[in-house]
Amino acid sequence: MSRSVAQLGRVGLLYGGTSSEREVSLMSGAAVHKAMLNTGVDVVAIDAGADLLQELPRHNLDLAFIALHGPGGEDGTLQGALEYLGLPYTGSGVLASALAMDKLRCKQMWQGIGLPTADFAVLDQQSDWAQIINSLGGKAMVKPACEGSSIGMSRAESAQELEAAWVEAAGFATTVIAEPLMEGEEYTVAILGDQVLPAIRIQSQEVFYDYQAKYFSDETQYFCPAGLTDQREQELRELSMQAFKSLGCTGWGRVDVMVDANDTFQLLEVNTVPGMTSHSLVPMAAKAAGLDFDQLVMAILEASN
Repeated sequence: MSRSVAQLGRVGLLYGGTSSEREVSLMSGAAVHKAMLNTGVDVVAIDAGADLLQELPRHNLDLAFIALHGPGGEDGTLQGALEYLGLPYTGSGVLASALAMDKLRCKQMWQGIGLPTADFAVLDQQSDWAQIINSLGGKAMVKPACEGSSIGMSRAESAQELEAAWVEAAGFATTVIAEPLMEGEEYTVAILGDQVLPAIRIQSQEVFYDYQAKYFSDETQYFCPAGLTDQREQELRELSMQAFKSLGCTGWGRVDVMVDANDTFQLLEVNTVPGMTSHSLVPMAAKAAGLDFDQLVMAILEASN
């Protein structure tokens, strides 16, 4: 049941923050703020700093729209604080946010319940680099376990490159994982409430779909419809919703998927606070489903807990 702007009350838009994804969050926040003003929402834009928990009670908020990406906004810590304050918020709750942000434990859970996700190795200073790169098929993608926007990610095709990639990723997170390098098609599927939005196929001109390709490159191509058969599109939609629900996610989010050498969909991750910038994928999928940006923002607010 939809709520009117008046029923939403005063909304605090939390954006910016202090994570490595601050730049993206500032862009998301600006776009969401404009949409709220367009629709008449009583909004207070708050660049989330170290004093956020002291600042929030001063604004007499009824609801928080979380547009903070990465650690501190997307990993369950902010959600827990808002629960403690008794302030409803958009998106997933504490546990779902924490699980989705932690790629290692997310993948362990998916493997445990039989959802398809690529094999992986946990890297550390004692890793046998040659053995690991061989076990992953000779080519690997290395990533920090608890970062988003492809920050700290790089590919490796030798033992030396694997070690160098670990050093790079370890600068962003204490836990680093490596997966076999998948060179098939990449898809992303947005979820809004109980609705699965049309899938998007991503074709990057970069070595992989990295931070630059995601937010700044005009060379990255997006295809929606994704070019799948009806059967494959349905398979992808069902898998994405399964992955989303398996973590306990609610409200809205985005599921990233790649195709392996056997033409099998493999789950990469769930984003519980996806980007809302001019290059972002959820607005693109919503547009394909008939929702403009302002309507999307309202739908996210209405799906809040």
